[in-house]
Amino acid sequence: MIFKAVGAGRPYPDHGLVTPKDWSSVPPRQVRLDELVTTKRTLNLDNLLSEDSTFYGDLFAHVVEYQGVLYLEDGLHRAVRAALQQRAILHARVLMLNAPAVG
Repeated sequence: MIFKAVGAGRPYPDHGLVTPKDWSSVPPRQVRLDELVTTKRTLNLDNLLSEDSTFYGDLFAHVVEYQGVLYLEDGLHRAVRAALQQRAILHARVLMLNAPAVG
């Protein structure tokens, strides 16, 4: 198994980060592929095979940590490429979101 789970959507609240510039303030770190839950079920093969897929975007994948779970929001092609190269680690910007207060 490459990922912890394959999800279909974002189970966390909107965080407002959209563009690579928005994400640039989030420092990158290493994350293990087997700790990630994807937020997309499908992968665009063109993105996976493109040599310049990060030319206009962020060099790092975008991950949201919410309620102790790491969700891969953007960069599925990077993660699959890393797995195909038999790497267990991915460099990603990890945004930590707090769970909403109850009661």
